[in-house]
Amino acid sequence: MEDQTNRFVADHVIGLPRSGIRDFFELVSAMKDVISLGIGEPDFTTPWHIREAAIYSLEKGRTHYTSNLGTIELRREIATYVSKYFNLEYDAKSEIIVTVGVSEAMDIALRAILNPGDKVLYQDPCFVSYHPTVMLAHGVGLPVRTEASDAFTIKAAAVKEAWEPGCKALIINLPCNPTGGVAERAELEEIARFAIEKDLVVISDEIYAELTYEGEHVSIAEMPGMRERTIFLHGCSKAWAMTGWRLGYACAPAALTEAMMKVHQYSMMCASIIAQDGAVEALRHGSDGVQKMKRQYQRRRDLVVRRFNEMGLSCHRPKATFYAFPNIESTGLSSSEFAKRLLEEQKVAMVPGSAFGDCGEGFVRCSFATGYDDLVEALNRIERFVSQFNPVASAKTETSTAQK
Repeated sequence: MEDQTNRFVADHVIGLPRSGIRDFFELVSAMKDVISLGIGEPDFTTPWHIREAAIYSLEKGRTHYTSNLGTIELRREIATYVSKYFNLEYDAKSEIIVTVGVSEAMDIALRAILNPGDKVLYQDPCFVSYHPTVMLAHGVGLPVRTEASDAFTIKAAAVKEAWEPGCKALIINLPCNPTGGVAERAELEEIARFAIEKDLVVISDEIYAELTYEGEHVSIAEMPGMRERTIFLHGCSKAWAMTGWRLGYACAPAALTEAMMKVHQYSMMCASIIAQDGAVEALRHGSDGVQKMKRQYQRRRDLVVRRFNEMGLSCHRPKATFYAFPNIESTGLSSSEFAKRLLEEQKVAMVPGSAFGDCGEGFVRCSFATGYDDLVEALNRIERFVSQFNPVASAKTETSTAQK
């Protein structure tokens, strides 16, 4: 008998795409001996001193609700950290809200500012949740193209081209998941001037800022006239290897923070107090651990980019994040076909670029947040797979085999 309960589901949810990442990794979970270069999660365990702070918090009986905004102790640490590392000043009492990961921060930011039908610009390729989150807030998403030829930086010219009347906001993610793209100060200044001209709110997701290997990380909120129209998003998941703690935060002018708090208090209420206590320790004393992990990521990045280019998969050198985004068009396969066949034939998992937007077609995302030895083996398997399509990789594989 046909299930009729679908008629109860909201129209805008029926039309919502499932996560391309999660769908793909349901296939991965059913297979054995797969080397995963897919999920964007550090392979490192959260540093011990942060875990110890959380254990101590639990032992002290800190098991109750906090303020909807988060503990004042954590908000003060966030204000200090953001001032020191991002050159941004926020009032801990009224301009900072602690959230359940940056994903929740993005959700409440959009729900706090959008009226039904408002348009939102977002860079493409982008993290899989951005456009669906806009849709869930009854907004209309407008992708801003980024190109491999520009190392996937977001360009002011592309923002201007994508803009339409009715645009209220611009979402940027720098450094970018999935491409590792960054933007120079001059480009951000031009984007900022356009945002002011068109009276846009900018939601800036900077969760990968600490994993910048070359050059300086610059926040668009630093630009003249931007602090009052920017919602700055950050958290502990990536740089401190705290994905499972689900601890993020948003910094914004008091009126915007108050609006986000209203949404947050009726949905999440507050982030876990134990995670908040761990985050205090991370922000206060965690920089050494961040630097140690960053050095390992940079070593892995150099290996991955070199090997992809040697096997004929053109890959720009990301200046940040723990992702590479190689072009697989030389194989003649779509990104989805490439990822599925690589998984089936060589047991290596990477995410199809199409999961991140139309501009991601022709690419795959490779997370190098995994052990070095596993990376080497995975790259050897990828080279074997690519050699059947790509003469560059095939010749290299044959030479390597002959030498053995």
